[in-house]
Amino acid sequence: MQYRGKVEYARQRKIRERNTRLYRLAHWPIWIWVFFLAPGPLTFSLFAHGFGWGNGAWLAAVLIGTGIAGLRGRLPGAEPRPYILRFDEDRPNPLYRRVCYTFAWSAVLTFALLNLAGLVLAAATGVWHMKQIYAWAYFPLCALILLLGALGKLPRAGPSTKAEGMERRYFYGSVWAVTAAQTVLLILWKTLPSTIISTPTANWMKLIFFVAALLNMGLLAARGKLYRTRPILPGELMVSD
Repeated sequence: MQYRGKVEYARQRKIRERNTRLYRLAHWPIWIWVFFLAPGPLTFSLFAHGFGWGNGAWLAAVLIGTGIAGLRGRLPGAEPRPYILRFDEDRPNPLYRRVCYTFAWSAVLTFALLNLAGLVLAAATGVWHMKQIYAWAYFPLCALILLLGALGKLPRAGPSTKAEGMERRYFYGSVWAVTAAQTVLLILWKTLPSTIISTPTANWMKLIFFVAALLNMGLLAARGKLYRTRPILPGELMVSD
């Protein structure tokens, strides 16, 4: 299907020779969050029961690891200068970018898919199985996504940066859609009944609003209506992070 949304032209983008310290620092919390979410069952426990010692220990490890990587310029957006200047240039994609974006895809996809599965089951049966879903399904699904990233089959995690102008929109579109849907679900989870056996109406409302948020934000992203979701047409220099 031919794309009919808004586009950007590389020649219109301002070129940065270096990333400022503030710009680099602003990207650090993003990667803290990405890697903090990596142990899914531990994250589920955080939202279900509150911040525990395990969450604290893992957060400390993530802070140290990402902090060292950021100081060395080994986090996307935290480099001393932008790595990608020509979005259609066939340059090797550095290992740190491939690893970071692979884990970012895992954070985006695993929680959304598992929550969707839990919502469907709850709406169909009236019983919540979220703890069991995360205990049994999280790591196999996460391992599959990490394998796809290692094989270079995920946008922005491939061996080359040649398709960056399109792949960035897939990534940010997914982030927009999932973040909005998860936020809506969290609000509904706190305001509607969420006991082990809850009301059918509340279960269906959570499912409907979650899917609606995914679809609506995904459609806006597909049309280039959201930040960083427009294709960048080739021809000139650009800066990407």
